[in-house]
Amino acid sequence: MSSTYGEKLKITIFGQSHSAAIGVTVEGLPAGISVDTERLAAFLSRRAPGKDPTATARREADEPEFLSGLSEGVTCGAPLTAIIRNTNTRSGDYSNLRDCPRPGHADYTASVKYGEAHDIAGGGHFSGRLTAPLCIAGGIALQILEGMGISVGAHIVRIGNEKAERYDPLSPDLSILDTFPVKSEEEEARLRGEIMAAKEAGDSVGGMIECAVTGLPAGLGDPMFDGMENRIAKIVFGIPAVKGLEFGCGMDCAQMRGSESNDAFRIKDSRVVTATNNAGGILGGITNGMPLIFRAAIKPTPSIAIEQDSVSLSEMKEKKLTVKGRHDPCIVPRAVPVMEAAAALAVLDCILSK
Repeated sequence: MSSTYGEKLKITIFGQSHSAAIGVTVEGLPAGISVDTERLAAFLSRRAPGKDPTATARREADEPEFLSGLSEGVTCGAPLTAIIRNTNTRSGDYSNLRDCPRPGHADYTASVKYGEAHDIAGGGHFSGRLTAPLCIAGGIALQILEGMGISVGAHIVRIGNEKAERYDPLSPDLSILDTFPVKSEEEEARLRGEIMAAKEAGDSVGGMIECAVTGLPAGLGDPMFDGMENRIAKIVFGIPAVKGLEFGCGMDCAQMRGSESNDAFRIKDSRVVTATNNAGGILGGITNGMPLIFRAAIKPTPSIAIEQDSVSLSEMKEKKLTVKGRHDPCIVPRAVPVMEAAAALAVLDCILSK
């Protein structure tokens, strides 16, 4: 089982949802970088469970313990390893899922690949819980990028059938940082209502997150397989529940003509810019100096209270399944900082590789 990402900046995620701890090892961090642990804790708090009616009731402090790589708050050049201890687990809620897998979840495919050795509790290594250590690495990457004049931010643009305003593609406002990041109270009320309606019905709902990176220079990335889109896609699809990804105008470009989708070049303050940003800041896999913008589609949480059709693997016959445990009616709000962490790691790895 491989859970490693990166070329120059390598991150390895380890642990399971109900193991003693989950964690991350980061190799390739430059020495001498100060890490603000209070800011990192605040970033992790945005992802932590049990803090909002739209999230799971499972409560975890998500406080990182650094085992190596930091000396008095400064990176020392050695691999950085941090763990988060799991304290609020109820593994018994998952005992029936080894024989009767959840539709929409990795229970079945994991059992095929790993057999009886697979840790079913809480989803094991396939759980969204594993995005917490990703946020440790990403939170540090965000601080490093900030020192380079590069900012990363994300927000919710859709929950179910309800939409929220997208970023201005030429000048995205990245100041919206909250447990439910949208631009207005009216949008929040509508989108929260969509989640709570699904929750009350014993169901779940998906949505979409938009992420932007500003301050990037032109020239980062490579053509073909190591393009900036490829680097971002690889780590973003490592986030459980991500089912789609688009850059710039994305799927809408299929309905355009070249005269509409092409971003005309301009000169502004002695630098090349574009009049529009349908490309999302990337041309030929390489950044063009405009804001890098992408959106990720998040599927509904597979674990729902409604009875579902499944099978008994031991009896090889169809069976009804009722899922127990504590689960998010919508993953989207807690996935917003995870998207920022993933984007930051992809960009920093690209910069260090160059």
